[in-house]
Amino acid sequence: MTTTAADSAPEPVDENVWLEEIYGEEQLAWVKEQNSRTEDLLEDADYAGLEGSILEVLDSTDRIAMVGKRGDWYYNFWKDRHNPKGLWRRTTWESYCTDSPEWDVLLDVDELAAAEGQEWVFHGATFLRPGAGEPYRLALLALSPDGGDANRYREFDVESRSFVDPARGGFDLPTAKGNVSWLDADTLLVASTADGLPKTASSYARTAVTLKRGAELAGAPLLFEVPEHHMMAVVAHDSTPGFERTFAVDYIDFFNRRNLVLRDGEWVQIDVPTDVNVSAHREWLLFRPQQDWAIDGTTYPAGSLLACGFEDYLAGARELAVLFAPDARTSLQSWSWTRNFLLLNLLKDVSSEIRVLDPSRPSDGPGGAWAATLLDACPPLHDVNAYAVDDEDAEASDGGAGDDFWLVATGFTTPTTLMRGTLERTSDGTPGVVSRHAVVKASPSFFADADYEVQQHFAVSEDGTRVPYFQVAPRNLALDGQNPTQLSGYGGFEVSRTPAYSGTVGRAWLERRTSLSAGADGDAPHSRGGVYVVANIRGGGEYGPAWHRAALQENRHKAYQDFTAVARDLISRGVTSRERLGCVGGSNGGLLVGNMLTRYPELFGAVSCGVPLLDMRRYTRLSAGHSWIAEYGDPDVPEQWEYIRTFSPYHLLKDGVEYPETFIWTATSDDRVGPVQARKMAARMLAMGIPNVWFHEALEGGHAGASDNRQAAALQARSQHFLWKALAGGLA
Repeated sequence: MTTTAADSAPEPVDENVWLEEIYGEEQLAWVKEQNSRTEDLLEDADYAGLEGSILEVLDSTDRIAMVGKRGDWYYNFWKDRHNPKGLWRRTTWESYCTDSPEWDVLLDVDELAAAEGQEWVFHGATFLRPGAGEPYRLALLALSPDGGDANRYREFDVESRSFVDPARGGFDLPTAKGNVSWLDADTLLVASTADGLPKTASSYARTAVTLKRGAELAGAPLLFEVPEHHMMAVVAHDSTPGFERTFAVDYIDFFNRRNLVLRDGEWVQIDVPTDVNVSAHREWLLFRPQQDWAIDGTTYPAGSLLACGFEDYLAGARELAVLFAPDARTSLQSWSWTRNFLLLNLLKDVSSEIRVLDPSRPSDGPGGAWAATLLDACPPLHDVNAYAVDDEDAEASDGGAGDDFWLVATGFTTPTTLMRGTLERTSDGTPGVVSRHAVVKASPSFFADADYEVQQHFAVSEDGTRVPYFQVAPRNLALDGQNPTQLSGYGGFEVSRTPAYSGTVGRAWLERRTSLSAGADGDAPHSRGGVYVVANIRGGGEYGPAWHRAALQENRHKAYQDFTAVARDLISRGVTSRERLGCVGGSNGGLLVGNMLTRYPELFGAVSCGVPLLDMRRYTRLSAGHSWIAEYGDPDVPEQWEYIRTFSPYHLLKDGVEYPETFIWTATSDDRVGPVQARKMAARMLAMGIPNVWFHEALEGGHAGASDNRQAAALQARSQHFLWKALAGGLA
């Protein structure tokens, strides 16, 4: 007999359910009391200097202003000390290439917030494709009132630099979770939870409608609908000239979906297993299976990339070209189309590799794959990503064309560099692509990065799996177990942790100094900085879907075993010791370090746990938690609760255990994970009399915990300062 959610597991006693009322007066009073207690501990003179140093990095005007091209303009969103909520602006290519571009400011979000009395957070713009020869003019701006996932969509005219008045037919959609796509100049495709439209159990849009200019959302005709227990409905119109198509996606859960295309007024499902990711580009349909896919006698491995003609596949053709096949060391992370080529961003042992594929020239290899050329742009232990500038440019006014691409390169001690290149076929007709690229912008250095060395090591997990991790440390590091070490991880949702430059980590951790122990001769203590470590544990995407699936649901413990293997390896190598080792993680990473706190307290001296999942008995009933059942399992099914409770930190706390120093932080306006799991964990630990438990809740900022640079600096400073005081100085 199969057990279902209807036969729900008995509810454990929960004395802190009252804290689940997010905006209740009594609950917020508790939050403010805990915030005050934590601020008294952390916000000392050293903290003030640290926060200022981090804010200097975040507000630096020397940072690269990353841009997206639309027509002849390059658009950017920018925050700094003078513009904490940000400026949406644009410039020309000629100006962008200078040291001081001239920016045409389209929207000052600080001015908008002041004028409307609403703390708007800018979440992006979606342009209407103009007619041939016309400039891009109309866009839908996504504005969040508090930094959460729910947005208000408002139509904006970039030429008049103003919102289109709703009284004159301008689109203005109420704040809600959902997505919006232009069908034409007077029609939107809208999936929304506003105006009484139904929600899924995951709190996302269940239906999509066709909204005409001047019409009301509540009365718009239904276009698409998904079952309530599915995750969400998404609709989008592809307006590529000559390939105009409307798509819908029924997200069953995070890893399964039905893809449909609208034909003659009817939805036609693209016939693939629900765990095969599908994407369309012009005449091509690409497939990336999450598990091995057997079709017409051929099995394609999980994580491969396959191609077929769009119309051919819908007509029944099943001859697929293999564009990428994974191996034990190499995985596909993303891809991007230029006008004539396909860029593949790969990881080989968590270092980048980029291949350029030419659909017009098949290779001599099996499967009819396209000719591939390796892009010479990826130094070891770095993250480098390539993506198209504008695949529809024929001959752009800036001198570029549709085969131009961006390259963004970064490393733990290498400030980010932005390059622009061009792809061309070899002139002699042989398979291959010639690429040229040059530096456009380079970020400044925010710490003495030359004084530090990046190494990659491999720890051996409990089942023998080799787990890579990056170590960033001073050159000639003393392996005496006395180095304050911050271990970071995530391990979920096929998210990869790759090398990335962080001026914040450099200043707040690597360059922090303290005297911890006597020298080898016993005469004087050494002044030490911190060691920063990133663990690439299972559950992530560093080695593709198989690496992710290895730690799903009942196998979740493998992610935690991988993380502890890295911790033990750091200790056995003499990098650090239990009293000098701290871990930090946010969201799913908060669940990770919550399990370090409760299952492996003997390994860590301190834990910084941010915007976390912690109560795995009730997570499906809180905020967007229902959408993660495919990752963790359903606690309302008794046999699934049996394994879920083994990694539910809220239920693993025990009396008589010596827990490490603990800092739990969250945000009131987080409408993804929500603040209540963090509240309840802290409340239970405090009620148990566990010493040195600290809690802080930002009142705004959404799941990121911050909506402007000052809030971000405060958030990062609190976490970094807590870990440093706990591991290097002692919390007083």
